[in-house]
Amino acid sequence: MIVVMQQECKKEEVDHVVKLVREMNLTDHVIVGTERTVVAVIGDDRYKDRNALESCPGVDRVLQVLAPYKIASKQAHPEPSVIPIGGKHGATIGDKRIALIAGPCSIEDRPKFLEVAHAVKEAGATGLRGGAFKPRTDPYAFQGLGEQGLEILAEAREQTGLAIVTEVMSITQVDLVSQYADVLQIGTRNMHNFNLLIAVGQTGKPILLKRGWSATLEEFLLAAEYIINAGNTNVILCERGIRTQEDYVRNTLPLAIIPAVKRESHLPIVIDPSHGTGHAYMVPSMCKAAIAAGADGLIIETHQDPEHALTDGAQSLTLEAFAHMVQELKAVAAAVGRTI
Repeated sequence: MIVVMQQECKKEEVDHVVKLVREMNLTDHVIVGTERTVVAVIGDDRYKDRNALESCPGVDRVLQVLAPYKIASKQAHPEPSVIPIGGKHGATIGDKRIALIAGPCSIEDRPKFLEVAHAVKEAGATGLRGGAFKPRTDPYAFQGLGEQGLEILAEAREQTGLAIVTEVMSITQVDLVSQYADVLQIGTRNMHNFNLLIAVGQTGKPILLKRGWSATLEEFLLAAEYIINAGNTNVILCERGIRTQEDYVRNTLPLAIIPAVKRESHLPIVIDPSHGTGHAYMVPSMCKAAIAAGADGLIIETHQDPEHALTDGAQSLTLEAFAHMVQELKAVAAAVGRTI
């Protein structure tokens, strides 16, 4: 259920609703919007008396939420969420400005990473990506620099002011990565790792949640619900492509998910055209299409020498190509009432 409070409701009235919800052995989640406060009621409410809530002082109406994702749904939070991601300039995702997060797939060494960090900052990025821990199908492939990579990330943030986005792969890494990163990324392999979702939900850090490569939209939003229900409302959805029978791309990038998410949820959505295609030449076109479709941000792999990158060189833009693309994206963003 969703309990919609009256516009001029008092704090005591909201507290009273919360008290009743807890007496029903259900969980409350208070969402304060610019115009309305709502109380999302979590749990099996099929046999609960909604009339008791409807008659409370300050309550406007009680709505039944049909979607299984209660707090991530647009019914619970009609206004789009704007998620702060940190950095020296207070970057956000979900407002008029389209966020650009760029950087190499993995942190290979300090000089190379700092060079990329300064270049993408100069080109207009608001966030810096880079993997310190890398999930690899091949156990003999480069697995990342670990904590050394996190230290390089922190140094890059200090020098550029960019918000740091990096992946956490297991519960045992959450505390360590949280010490360095502004945004914790959950990769496609871990979208169904519910214990990890709960763990990052308890950090309070913004979470970039990548869609599983075979996940439905409902499963994607339910994964977000795990994080929110654990106490963390700062969830950013990320579409990185799904597996299909096509073999001319690494993954199929379903941009139709953007309007679908906007209809179903208040959470912002970022598009990853690098993993979504696997080919650098496709990335600029997919970025333009994503902006036109309503994406709130882009996360793009960039490298000063893709041919010699230790991971995902084929889908990485050169620093020059990234800077050129950003200029082209500004025109597309302006056409749909957004900025870069």
